[in-house]
Amino acid sequence: MQAQWPSAPYVGMWSRVANFRRESLERELASGAVVKATVMRQTLHLVTRRDYGIFRAAMSETNFPWESALARRLAPSVRKLAAKGVVSSDEAIAYLERNHNLGSLSARRAWRYTRASAHLVHHHESALWRARPEGRFVALDEPDGHSPLEARAEMLRRYLAAFGPASRRDMVAWSMMHVPEISRTLDHLEPLLRYRDEHGHELVDIPGAALPDPSAPAPVRFLPKWDNVLLAYAVRTRVLPEKYRKTVIRMNGDVAQTFLIDGFVAGMWSVNKGRVVLAPFEKLSRSARVELEDESARLEAFISG
Repeated sequence: MQAQWPSAPYVGMWSRVANFRRESLERELASGAVVKATVMRQTLHLVTRRDYGIFRAAMSETNFPWESALARRLAPSVRKLAAKGVVSSDEAIAYLERNHNLGSLSARRAWRYTRASAHLVHHHESALWRARPEGRFVALDEPDGHSPLEARAEMLRRYLAAFGPASRRDMVAWSMMHVPEISRTLDHLEPLLRYRDEHGHELVDIPGAALPDPSAPAPVRFLPKWDNVLLAYAVRTRVLPEKYRKTVIRMNGDVAQTFLIDGFVAGMWSVNKGRVVLAPFEKLSRSARVELEDESARLEAFISG
């Protein structure tokens, strides 16, 4: 679950899981079963401890900064620092400046790369519902070894289970891995289902994944900031009409809180004094308005606890 904003994964889980309670996720975070770490698109997500190892192995053959020679060289030193307890960003940056020759690279950037290489993840308190997203980090045990190819196959199998049928460009947009890596992995996943989109581009999916009837109704759903649904495709019009794209996805990379009607983004939402405030992009039908207001009332109840 995308976790750049502390409350986002909670709303994302609430939209997806029946009877979800915030306390359930917070218990998993406190126990270390779920961690807040840098994974897909080099952004923060909540993942299980096991999946953290799979995703990192999947991306280990991509030229992400945390796989650089410098990050690997500094990683043991940073792990040694973290062995003494929780490390703040300011402490780690000062430590790197004091103890290592970083050349032209700033200590702040070196720290960002090295903490990922060293398997330092955010302290669980930064991922609680009411948390402030402060930079405090703890060291994970080195994850179990995984074959990069097998790990990518598991990662893309799950992607297709959630978002397929999809193109190679879609997978690049979601994972930030390169096309050759993705193509080798899809070869490993064969046999796959194959389709063509309206422009003749190939889409693939996992066997047994049925396509819903186009007339099947899709219920209203609320999405938090940076939700993966809006970032899973290179062609965002599959869920986000083009005329609203720049309103929802800002120039600075911010992705707004949105709601879906019949599977498409139809507006944005915010919270003011505990009330969900709706900002539809166009006039809604009466039935859509009723369904949206019912769902927003349930979201208000979840937010209030």
